[in-house]
Amino acid sequence: MKFGTSGLRGLSVDLVGRASALYATAFARHLLKSGHAQPGDLILVGRDYRESSPAISATCIGALKRAGLTPLDCGTVPTPALALYGLELKAASLMITGSHIPADRNGIKFYRPDGEIDKQDELAISAEAADIGDASLDETPGTGENRTAETEALFFERNTALLPADSLAGLTIGVYQHSTVARELLGLVLVHYGARVVPLGRSESFIPVDTEAVSAETIRLLKSWTPEHELDAIVSADGDGDRPLVSDETGEPLRGDLLGLIAANFLGAEVVVTPVTSNSGIEAAGSYAVTRTRVGSPYVIAGMDEALAAGKANVMGFEANGGTLTASRFIIEGQPIRALPTRDSFLPILATLYAAALARQSLSTVAANYRLPFAAADRLENFPVETSAALMAYLRASDANLTDFLAPVAGVASKSDIDGLRVTLADGRIIHFRPSGNAPEMRCYVEAADENEAKALLEQGLDLIRVWAAARG
Repeated sequence: MKFGTSGLRGLSVDLVGRASALYATAFARHLLKSGHAQPGDLILVGRDYRESSPAISATCIGALKRAGLTPLDCGTVPTPALALYGLELKAASLMITGSHIPADRNGIKFYRPDGEIDKQDELAISAEAADIGDASLDETPGTGENRTAETEALFFERNTALLPADSLAGLTIGVYQHSTVARELLGLVLVHYGARVVPLGRSESFIPVDTEAVSAETIRLLKSWTPEHELDAIVSADGDGDRPLVSDETGEPLRGDLLGLIAANFLGAEVVVTPVTSNSGIEAAGSYAVTRTRVGSPYVIAGMDEALAAGKANVMGFEANGGTLTASRFIIEGQPIRALPTRDSFLPILATLYAAALARQSLSTVAANYRLPFAAADRLENFPVETSAALMAYLRASDANLTDFLAPVAGVASKSDIDGLRVTLADGRIIHFRPSGNAPEMRCYVEAADENEAKALLEQGLDLIRVWAAARG
């Protein structure tokens, strides 16, 4: 088990049982020692639809209760809904989810009463877990008062206050339900705004949907459903509902960072915080200041906090996967919307659909109007962590190594080492190599002048990784 870009992750078989009791206990001890909680305080527990999540949730509830807190069972709800309810109650929370990673893996996301934990909290929780070590630990599952309805109701209320009444009337929108915990609420919110909703692809077994690197199979489904149901768009989210997926009227997915950018303009943001992996055209696409960070919500949140500390207002952030965070209160349609400093899929989905409805344009036209460099991303799955670490060490060891590695593609003009290696090539294209922080995967991101050029560069980048790994043996 280890902390990645967002929460604790590992194999489900390793997290079920003792490990979940261990980290829940460690989190409770950290909350109590740091003053973020007092004995008897409420703590919320939510989960996704993975097969292992109910057992892990029950074990965490039992451990939290024995550690002196009062757990509430919030059921299968979107992570941003759980986080919002935690802010409302001033209670810490745990979300049992592996997000978008394969079904044989799972994880835990931790929240203090004031929002997501930071990297210092991660170190403290890990230290508490190490202190418990191999000592005997009660793994007996527990139960808590069910607060699913209250959690969902608060999130529904928030999202039905974002747009004018009936602002999506006349649109026919597919909701790819798969196994995301957002599937019910997302449909209800769209119906509230007058859209005709078509449920699609519901699954009772878990399907990992990565909204940052949409699979060929998912795209095939989107492109088949769109003409079949005469859809203006298809929307969805990842497993725990904090990363958006939006495809246009042709079934083509829109980039997550474009969704975040549209949300920034919808909000009237003055400061935007986003990772280095987001599109390089974002700076010129709005009237806000941009701060670039490493990949992962803790880094985006830290950047937003710095902006707030500097006296900035209307501060928000988003990741390349489209998950959108608000650090300050925004006024929308004359109504104040409270800060929700955790990834949220609903805001960028609604902002994007509203942009199309307001302009009376197709989503593909709305996207094209931004004139961003064409970006693409993909990953090599089941890529050993040791191999990706060795590759990054080799590329960082010298400029000569990096130049030789990229020689089959183009020369190197400049590089950034904020998170992984992001290289501007001599011909102006961009290629970025980065190991996943959550799974044994090696990711590649590219930007180019047009779609075909970007797709070709992406395949070249992935091939370079494959060849290097094969040669290493």
